[in-house]
Amino acid sequence: MLKRVYILCVMLVMAACSSSAEGHGDGVNDVAEVLVGATDTTTYMPMLRDRRVAILANHTAMYSAEEHVVDMLHREGINIVGIFAPEHGFRGSVEAGLKVDNGVDEKTGIAILSLYNGKTQRPSDGVMSSFDVLVVDMQDVGLRFYTYYISMLRMIDACADFGREVIILDRPNPNGHYVDGPILDMKYKSGVGWLPIPVVHGLTMGEIAVMAVGEGWAKSAKLSVVKCRNYDHTTHYVLPIAPSPNLTTQHSIYLYPSTCLFEGTVVSMGRGTESPFEVYGHPDMRGYDFSFTPQPNAGSKTPPHNGKVCYGVDLRDVADEQIWAEGVNLDYVVDAYRNLNMGEAFFSSMFEKLIGVAWVREMIVAGEDADAIEARWREDVEVFKLLRRNYLLYKE
Repeated sequence: MLKRVYILCVMLVMAACSSSAEGHGDGVNDVAEVLVGATDTTTYMPMLRDRRVAILANHTAMYSAEEHVVDMLHREGINIVGIFAPEHGFRGSVEAGLKVDNGVDEKTGIAILSLYNGKTQRPSDGVMSSFDVLVVDMQDVGLRFYTYYISMLRMIDACADFGREVIILDRPNPNGHYVDGPILDMKYKSGVGWLPIPVVHGLTMGEIAVMAVGEGWAKSAKLSVVKCRNYDHTTHYVLPIAPSPNLTTQHSIYLYPSTCLFEGTVVSMGRGTESPFEVYGHPDMRGYDFSFTPQPNAGSKTPPHNGKVCYGVDLRDVADEQIWAEGVNLDYVVDAYRNLNMGEAFFSSMFEKLIGVAWVREMIVAGEDADAIEARWREDVEVFKLLRRNYLLYKE
């Protein structure tokens, strides 16, 4: 009961603070347009002139509504010697988890080297010697298991080893207004969890890079962050482009910290539907009127429970303010676990990699409710938030 009263109070506050999707919650500058780091060319362009430049970027790295940052730099005569591609590829069309191939960008003719092909943890010595400065520009969503920051940190390590400079063109974090979830137990470190941080870390890509270097989680490269303008951590920034094939709406990005946990279970979280991460269900779940049938689509060629009717829950009408107030919400997983009554067979080993600790599964199996489980990580979150303040580039 106390949790629900708390959530209602937070919802009222958040609603009052979010009158503009791209404004500041303090009411001082509600109409100011957020300007991403890529637009601040006067800061970083002089750092690129007459140098060999490599770029780690994807389809979200837009300089303007019409032009990608790579296209702009190429047009301006910057010597781009190569493009590094993260998960989903440079143009963002590759399904989650699938390998990204090397290639050539058709528009500019620049070589593309995949960092997500199952082989390349970091570029070869020859590739690292081919450039002087690395530019990083990717839209993150602020979650420990979203892989773009991991590709960035691996490249920071490589750049430190070779004395290469790193320039991050920062972008807002759409989940940057809160911190929540267990801190990763590093024995579960993986390609979907790289640092001892909560599920929702509340940092931009620039901030997480600065923190990783500062805490010794990444090697100490020469690092510059070109900051966003008119942004702080109270801003509810609406992404102009879907950051990956299955995060197709702003609402799905808000639900993602909670519904992505189903990737470590037998339950579908909507891959193969029009609403991935906004619904969940299973063919054997009972007591629900809502249903969906996963089918192959552009975001998922072989979705879980392909072609089977799944019964479950539609979260599309849950208010954004409620999602923000609840944070990482384990009610969904606990609900599905109890409904299916499968015991340990409900989970896969991916669950620990996503949630980051062993004790969440243990408490669910032991019959604990979501409130009790979430209470266990709260103190760790507060400790992390104090540490995080040392590295914030934007006002809380």
